[in-house]
Amino acid sequence: MAITKLEQMLDLVRQKPKKTLVAAYANDSHTIEAVSEAIDMGIVDGTLVGDEKVIQQVCKELKIDASKFQIIHEPQESKAAAKAVALINDCKGNLLMKGLVSTDKYMKAILDKEKGLMNPGAILSHVTVVENPHYHKLLIVSDVAIIPAPDIKQKVAIANFIITIAHGLGIEKPKIAAITATEQMLPGMPACVDAAILAKMSDRGQIKGGVIDGPLALDVAIDKESAEIKKVKSEVAGDADGLLFPNIESGNVFYKANTKLAGGEQCALVMGARVPCVLTSRGDSAKAKLFSIALGALIAQ
Repeated sequence: MAITKLEQMLDLVRQKPKKTLVAAYANDSHTIEAVSEAIDMGIVDGTLVGDEKVIQQVCKELKIDASKFQIIHEPQESKAAAKAVALINDCKGNLLMKGLVSTDKYMKAILDKEKGLMNPGAILSHVTVVENPHYHKLLIVSDVAIIPAPDIKQKVAIANFIITIAHGLGIEKPKIAAITATEQMLPGMPACVDAAILAKMSDRGQIKGGVIDGPLALDVAIDKESAEIKKVKSEVAGDADGLLFPNIESGNVFYKANTKLAGGEQCALVMGARVPCVLTSRGDSAKAKLFSIALGALIAQ
């Protein structure tokens, strides 16, 4: 059965085999607190790569028993990220997590052609699960952080990542809206053309595991009344599980408006590498990071 709250994900992941998380440059209190709580909940075993002295001090301040972690000393930010990736490649972890390391250094370690986590031809995308108090279920949205202007090949990959996350959350046949500025098929608007292609690929089984419709404006995708007023007949309209945004600007604005204006909660992963990679903001709460760990553990192999 599909879950409708992020909190429910914690119970779901505890039913799965425990995974091992490796946190890159885990010198900050939010990362350590989130990994500690995940360990206490039986979700993961945790390895922290970073400045051991700093990690021990943070644990002392938070009154966390540092012995619950495997701590690997590497005080330099870029080297800590590279070491965390190396541990994954050495089969010593199933899940990577960003700590205090900057996003560019974290991504550089993942994307390294010789020592990173990418298979040839793989596409990376950022996928977020949103819990909004004004929507009746969880929303899976992408891409809000990595691909500035995805082409049709990248949008197909994004759709498949959304479907993978949805299946992990118990949604058997996720409904994905290819979002544009309008629900009308306007040939002069490239986003509408791509949305129509994705919808037809879904119809013909070229994208499996869910149903995609588009072009759909945001109001039509998530509000049944808007869909009825505009006379849009669609399995997806008004009940979307996933939102595939046409570019990073629209996705990122939605992502931030969800928390800053709507009081929503969310968690996020980078998909497309050999393992799920937790990518949250350095300013995100420990709770958001805990939910992201749970999501990663839920879909990690």
